[in-house]
Amino acid sequence: MTHSHAIVWMDSKEARIFRFNAVDVEQETIKAHNPFRQVHHKAGVIGSGRQALDVSFLDHIIDALRGTTEWLLVGPAQAKLELVRHVEKTMPWVHAKLVGVETMDHPTDGELLDQARRAFKAIDRMQPVPPAG
Repeated sequence: MTHSHAIVWMDSKEARIFRFNAVDVEQETIKAHNPFRQVHHKAGVIGSGRQALDVSFLDHIIDALRGTTEWLLVGPAQAKLELVRHVEKTMPWVHAKLVGVETMDHPTDGELLDQARRAFKAIDRMQPVPPAG
């Protein structure tokens, strides 16, 4: 069955992807191989104090979105922005399907899916209906 919508909740340790349509839901969890670790600064060294996310982790998330027409990205911190930057640079056609990025702490699976359904219902209402021909 085709799942046209997806919501991705991610932090630096894992990503939970829900692909769904009006009647069916498919869920997948992807663990990061190298989650963010705090890197201590030395005097005079420029940098964020964090390692970059593992690119293979980001690629696995993108791969899990195959077949979706729209997706929403949520999460508690900066990891979601790393994914957005990665998608913008490497796969602009996937980025074009991204309908929103929101901050969301640590929801249950049910709360996450409810948020996704509400968000996509609102998005669908905002899109113009093509004239009947």
